[in-house]
Amino acid sequence: MKKYNIANYVRWKNDVEQAISKIPEVLDGNYTIYDRDQMIVCFTPLVENLARKFSTTQQASGVMTIMDLIQEGNAGLTQAVDRLDYQTLKDSEDQEKTLKSFLSKRIRGAIRRAIDINRGDIRIPEHKLNEIRRNFGKDRKMVAMFFNSIFLSIDDKPKGSENEDMVYQIPDKSEPYNMHLLNIYLKGLMKKHLDYKEYEVLRLSYGLDCDKHDAKTIADILKIPGSSAYVRISQLKKQAVQSLIDKVDHSQVLDYL
Repeated sequence: MKKYNIANYVRWKNDVEQAISKIPEVLDGNYTIYDRDQMIVCFTPLVENLARKFSTTQQASGVMTIMDLIQEGNAGLTQAVDRLDYQTLKDSEDQEKTLKSFLSKRIRGAIRRAIDINRGDIRIPEHKLNEIRRNFGKDRKMVAMFFNSIFLSIDDKPKGSENEDMVYQIPDKSEPYNMHLLNIYLKGLMKKHLDYKEYEVLRLSYGLDCDKHDAKTIADILKIPGSSAYVRISQLKKQAVQSLIDKVDHSQVLDYL
């Protein structure tokens, strides 16, 4: 808890106790005998009780102390009392319960709003920021666009249309990549972020520094046994591309997009 002026707190407590002692005692739970000011005084202790439930650590409430929270709660109590419907209160079977339910909600709301206004910025650690960018931000989409355009677009074709190959008849007028430099750059990223099998599958599949190899040949080179070894090669290929998307920072591909 933050330090606060204890002398002021003790003085405030004494003032509240004296004010409460001057208002008439409630008989048979009939709170309609109180006017506005008496109602505020009667439920001032409720404000402190609710304020004590809020944390006063730096991360939780910024620069606010418990006395600040009580002050904001009192402001909320005053506004809530002004909105009381005494006829509804008179018809209630349990007036104290009705009042506490109505007032508590608005006192807590006033304190929460004050905390939101006064709370300082919470610094998010850099590694968490990077994680957010990779998983949720547009930066990750840029990385995915880069690697998908390089690798997956070679394999994937539009499906579900009679003219599915028509798009490949449209001439590509975009500036071509410098393939030699791109291959060197891709291999550098792959060596850093992929394991041996993933690296070899992409290198041999797309012919980065050699001729392209089919899945069966790659399986033989990597000594992956079984009649369905080509399926495993396909899985490794997709796994490798996804690993690059997840691990490569967007700043490393901006120059190519």
